[in-house]
Amino acid sequence: MTRDKKLRTVVLHDPELDDLNTIIRYLLYSHQFETEGLIYSSSRFHWKGDGKGTLFSGESEHSQLGIGPIPQWRWDEGSCFMEDAVEAYAEVYPNLLVHAEGYPHPDELRSRIYEGNVEFPGDISKDSPGSDLIKELILDDKPGKLYLLTGAGQSTIGRALKSIEEEYKNSSQWKNIYEKIAKKVVIQSFGDQDGVYESYIGPIWPDIEFREMATSIWGYPARRVVLPEDRHFLSAAWTRENISNVGPFGELYMVWGDGKQMHKNDITDFFGFAGVTVEQLKELGYIPWYGGVEEPGSWISEGDTSMYMNLLDNGLDAHVDASFGGWGGRNGKDIDPNGMASKDYSSSRWFGAAQRDFAARMQWTITPEYKDANHHPVVEVVGLENTVVRPGQTIILKAVVKDPDGDNLTGHWWQYEEAGTYPGQIDLISDGEEQNTKSENFYPFVVPSPGSPEIAKLIKDEIKVISQFTVPTDAVNGQTLHFILEATDNGDKPLTSYKRVVLTVSR
Repeated sequence: MTRDKKLRTVVLHDPELDDLNTIIRYLLYSHQFETEGLIYSSSRFHWKGDGKGTLFSGESEHSQLGIGPIPQWRWDEGSCFMEDAVEAYAEVYPNLLVHAEGYPHPDELRSRIYEGNVEFPGDISKDSPGSDLIKELILDDKPGKLYLLTGAGQSTIGRALKSIEEEYKNSSQWKNIYEKIAKKVVIQSFGDQDGVYESYIGPIWPDIEFREMATSIWGYPARRVVLPEDRHFLSAAWTRENISNVGPFGELYMVWGDGKQMHKNDITDFFGFAGVTVEQLKELGYIPWYGGVEEPGSWISEGDTSMYMNLLDNGLDAHVDASFGGWGGRNGKDIDPNGMASKDYSSSRWFGAAQRDFAARMQWTITPEYKDANHHPVVEVVGLENTVVRPGQTIILKAVVKDPDGDNLTGHWWQYEEAGTYPGQIDLISDGEEQNTKSENFYPFVVPSPGSPEIAKLIKDEIKVISQFTVPTDAVNGQTLHFILEATDNGDKPLTSYKRVVLTVSR
């Protein structure tokens, strides 16, 4: 970790199989967060009902399928997938602590599981334990942003805000409270899954930052957008070796054809079947909305993983601004390898690195000795004393890279053109040779393997990755240039670390 303080997060889920997979990955990164709450919340796809048999005839997935009115939808009594995930985490917690500092104690996570507004989709009419927690966190005086991350609807968030509005709207404190909340709260959501943002949060709290984190690469449509070189990360072979056959988390993780089902008699959840056709699924009473059946043991979905991926402490600093971009995508389009502007590419371009990272962390869960697992290269940018630059100025980008395991390293600087506001490509120069390959300026370097006589000296003396460029003379005041230092080791489960440099033009 490189941040001085952990980011404060509240994670909200409904009981969808991809939410289970998403929280498994989240827990592997939980040492980077101050997890304030793990909250069950409803959506139009999952709602618990009030337990009194009250029939709901409003809009949700069931009504779109011509079903209802009904008392609940795809939510079994006693559903506890977040508790299950934390119990698996408790089993591997001692091993995780060997490989990284700061993992929260399982009891701490257990104490932070709450039920939010789960009865009916979009219902913000009354408080819940989850909304009470969010209200308390919103109003506290702890410094920094509070990230509300929802892979479900926003009713629990909406109720917390509604409760604050009801309590303070007509008081002398309202202006200060509103301004405090607007500066403090960031909502990162996979869509508006119950209409609460459109109907309440957006109109009443327009100054709260809302980041739309919906991506295809982390969801059921991943096979349609994955890069050809990364397709194997969705395969049964890779998934078995690196996820589903690896310890307690792997046993819990859901894959195609595993025979599991999140809810009894769920006609939309046919992913546990293997060796059947779409027509056979229909005959069994299922609605094969996905469109087919994939290879048993292969990836299904982690649809909501994108909601926290840009908060990871991997050096990309994607949490700073929604335009920066990172493993969770970007609020804009990136230019794909075919030269097309693509929102999918802004997230899929990172998928391979993220999957390798996942695989390495899964190995941490079953590896009790530090030396027997892979760990991230350590990257530091040096010598850049000022991030304000002038047109025509020559800038030297220099980074020091070390590997804690003594692995070989490859690395390069590249311009993240789409994230910057200067509308053009920069010619990066290394070793006196101009490089013109768009966004892929490779400057490899090698650290000798462990045991080589040079290894101790090289690690002690530090390895420098240097490139330079001239600030374009047509750059105007206030425009930004983004450069990424990317370094990858050659460990058994290769890991990539980054550093982002953002330069601002001043004339």
